[in-house]
Amino acid sequence: MTQGRTAGEAPDLLNLSPTGRLEGTVPFSVGGRWREAASGATFETYAPGTGRLIGRVADAGEDDLELAVEAARSVAPAWAAMAVAERAELITELGRRVAENAEALGMIDAIDNGSPLTAMTADAVKGANSLKLAGLLGYELKGHTYPISGRSLHYTTLEPWGVVARIIAFNHPTLFACARLAPALAAGNVVILKPSELAPLGALAMAGLASDIFPPGVLSVLTGGPGLGRAIAAHPVIRRLSFTGSVATGLAVMRETAESGVIKSVTYELGGKNPIIVFPDADLDAAARAVVRGMNFTRVQGQSCGSTSRLLVHRDVHRQVVDLVVELAGAIRIGLPTDPATEMGSLINIGSQERCTRMVGAAVGEGARLVLGGTPPADPELEGGAYFLPTVLDDVPVGAEVSREEVFGPVLSVTPWSSEDEAIDQANALRFGLTASVWTADIDAALRSVQRLEAGYIWVNDVETRYLTVPFGGWKDSGAGLEQGLDEVLSFTRMKSVNVTIAPQ
Repeated sequence: MTQGRTAGEAPDLLNLSPTGRLEGTVPFSVGGRWREAASGATFETYAPGTGRLIGRVADAGEDDLELAVEAARSVAPAWAAMAVAERAELITELGRRVAENAEALGMIDAIDNGSPLTAMTADAVKGANSLKLAGLLGYELKGHTYPISGRSLHYTTLEPWGVVARIIAFNHPTLFACARLAPALAAGNVVILKPSELAPLGALAMAGLASDIFPPGVLSVLTGGPGLGRAIAAHPVIRRLSFTGSVATGLAVMRETAESGVIKSVTYELGGKNPIIVFPDADLDAAARAVVRGMNFTRVQGQSCGSTSRLLVHRDVHRQVVDLVVELAGAIRIGLPTDPATEMGSLINIGSQERCTRMVGAAVGEGARLVLGGTPPADPELEGGAYFLPTVLDDVPVGAEVSREEVFGPVLSVTPWSSEDEAIDQANALRFGLTASVWTADIDAALRSVQRLEAGYIWVNDVETRYLTVPFGGWKDSGAGLEQGLDEVLSFTRMKSVNVTIAPQ
């Protein structure tokens, strides 16, 4: 990127090198045209793995949002009227370009959010697949006929909302940009996407790939902080939006939408403090591997709302499982996010590192035993970053803060149990209900647990795997509404019922 970029020119983010620094201000995209903020405001983005400044990004405000909304409104009727096959072709083309540039997008995310290059490259591939699938799912937007009366035709149609917004989190920048954009576009909506200000570059790079695919106005990617998020939630034209992030911010979005003066439909994908329950008859080696995989140590350093961060294990196998988990987690290679050999990278910032340190210390103070990690690594090469060792807290008391609240870091809490009722009661005791995992060879115990667990997405003898066509959504304070597959595409439509009286001959 150079100082001499002209107005409207896309940033060349795909050429960002592991040691590169962006010069000038990275613009955002309003309907496919690149702009700096009307106010001239910018914010800085840093590489969490090194602590170094990457560059400055345009900080969109209400005036910029208004431009994006107007651009979207101007093209919304034409995009909605476009044949499904035409929309699918354009969405699929973006998926093809994302797949073609997966390594470059992975490098951008590794630099900008601190997760390992290999994991972020895989994220880009998943994002590409989400786009390709959504293009096909557009064909499933079907209405129904109702044979109710003899001389009338009764039927329903599914129609888009129009201008919709999607606010995404920092932990999967490119994946979330693609996966959240795709179903809304497939349903015939035009989209305003707001990436997290903590890792905005992946979404901007995706927008660069899309800039000559969609008609002007169909897609805007606006970068900014909480003020922009509040403005999006409050805008009266945007009646359908989704938010991915913390419970506290989700409640703030809810307040803004309530005070906007118009009724809105909102999908919330929020926090989780998810249990993985290990019965004594489980394959303990497989269960231990699942505990480590479910924590997402080697994908996003535990920074995932879906991480199974509470291990509830039967007392008869408690020590054996913990020993296996400690051995596996202790062998994870921590390093610079841009190194292909790195298995675990950096947290998003020093504040997250400090939160992990504080919560581990509090847990020990409440009676938990620290059996692995609990501190930043001692490696001088990683000194400037926000790293934290894979951490296991054993014998965590029921009710301790670390067993109730989301750390959003690589901290696993372990609590033993003696009876099935005790395990289920512990699993359900929290305000969260996003995911859960059950490990047992007893199909009856598995199905009883599934029936009783208060969570929206459950694995039996598996963990973390997401299937693109299976709906994903949380119970209780973990969210409202569904993502993934046809259910998400349908959620971006409104049903219209039509009744036609047929005149007698």
